[in-house]
Amino acid sequence: MFRKSENEVQLDLFSSPGELMRGTAGNYYQREDSWHNLFRRKVLLQIDEEIFKPLYCDNNGTPNASIRVLVGMMILKEGQGWSDEQLFEQCNYNLLVRSALGLMNLSDAVPVASTYYLFRRRIVEYNREKGVDLFKECQQKITQSQVLEFSVSGKQIRMDSKLIGSNIAWYSRYELVHETLRLFIEERGEHIYKHSFSPEMFSLIKGIEGEKGEKVVYRSTRSEIEERFLALGRLAFVFLKLFAKYPYGQYLTLKSVFEQQYKLGKGKVVLAREKEKISSHSIQSPHDTDCHFREKNDKKVKGYSVNITETCDEEEDGDSPRLNLITDVQVEAASMADNKFLKESILQTEEILDHPVEKVYADGAYNSVENQEFASLNNKELILSGLQGAEGRYELSVDSQNPDNLIVTDTYRGEIIKAQKVKTRKESSDKKWRIETENGKYRYFNLENVRTSVLRQKLRDIPKEEFNRRNNVEATIFQLGYHYSNDKTRYRGLAKHRLWAYSRSLWINFIRILKYIMQTGQRTLNALQKATFLAKITFILQMIVKYQNNKKFNASLQKNLIFSSF
Repeated sequence: MFRKSENEVQLDLFSSPGELMRGTAGNYYQREDSWHNLFRRKVLLQIDEEIFKPLYCDNNGTPNASIRVLVGMMILKEGQGWSDEQLFEQCNYNLLVRSALGLMNLSDAVPVASTYYLFRRRIVEYNREKGVDLFKECQQKITQSQVLEFSVSGKQIRMDSKLIGSNIAWYSRYELVHETLRLFIEERGEHIYKHSFSPEMFSLIKGIEGEKGEKVVYRSTRSEIEERFLALGRLAFVFLKLFAKYPYGQYLTLKSVFEQQYKLGKGKVVLAREKEKISSHSIQSPHDTDCHFREKNDKKVKGYSVNITETCDEEEDGDSPRLNLITDVQVEAASMADNKFLKESILQTEEILDHPVEKVYADGAYNSVENQEFASLNNKELILSGLQGAEGRYELSVDSQNPDNLIVTDTYRGEIIKAQKVKTRKESSDKKWRIETENGKYRYFNLENVRTSVLRQKLRDIPKEEFNRRNNVEATIFQLGYHYSNDKTRYRGLAKHRLWAYSRSLWINFIRILKYIMQTGQRTLNALQKATFLAKITFILQMIVKYQNNKKFNASLQKNLIFSSF
């Protein structure tokens, strides 16, 4: 049964640490700008528990544990890089962590481990069944409240992506099929051995059970592996036919792996599929069926791609830095191209802000015809730090007086070459031109070549300071994967990686808010110390009136404010 948490906690005189602690420790524990108090106010209390209501029955069962505490635990876990064991140890015995989670009394109980894991599982299953990501909705609501409170503009944003390796072993094609079959046999063993197989096939089944694929590869020759690979395919085909009426569990994985690695010839003979025809979207491991393969910057990754979007507003003046926050996080399989993230990231960011985005800073991997058209139609300036591929010899531009005329400039020779329009088929709408090169051959250009050349020329005129605006997002990318120095996570599955990325981004935003408040407070204090006596008194009275109904703005804090002002 769903039940919301109370906003105000009743303090116990005998079990509240704030009532028992004295001296420096007590002062820090009660200070409004201490990290645990800020986390509770700026993150925990901003969690909209109604978002998670569909996970619970309306009128049946025992009340749920505090959703705020459960979400807060997930954020703290990823923020600090704790293991599950460390998380529960800190939540039970660290007074600051308990305060951050709103457990203000020593008698307040932390949700048990089973409740915590059940909550995570329900989020994942609901996302898979309904296609709704509740935790991302929660993250967006928290970020939106922070954007409004701190007047984050967001008219300018920047984005970048990072490849994260899944926590799986690298399998060859043989090892992949061998391990997939081993898991299937382990799951259906009781039913498999009830059927009669040939002695050769029965021996193969026992061999798969008793020996890992890597050991088979190590002791076998190439021809033996090729022969055994086909034997595994024939066994998988038999299993798929035998258990076709029971497609659950490892069956679906086995079916996908078989279809990706094999094909049927004449007479339904099982043949190995050509290696070059196997997609990067294919399953890389039966232990993590969501992860894909991708090679980027000479780096091979089997895992996921994380895209980060954050505001990058300029400073108002030299002494007043702006607060910039992460507004969107997307996690997809590694095969997802960077340019597929851009449009969705902008739209998600604009849902959080109260106005449209005007400028977008990204690298060349985000360039595409679709993204350029989207930016143009929606009055957004897309500033790319470069374009993929080498810069060509020819600069192209369309004659403003006659769109059918193409102006081609040979940058090597510094001369303009006359381009001739090429007749195309009637059903083709793509224009084409050609020029004759110095060796008598023809060089052809289409509209895509023209767009790319014009964009390169436009980017060349952008000041260097504008390009540098994108660079700081790389620091955010570094912070996102800070606890994974080898770029390999401890999780498996797309849903779990998304929970990690959302939690980690919320923690990064909180740390930025914490630093911003401390910097703003220090600037205010410095200005107050330089002010006249009358201005100091006026400011102090205004603060006391403003917070007179706030129980936490107690006499001790008022005294500290007065003494620090003079």
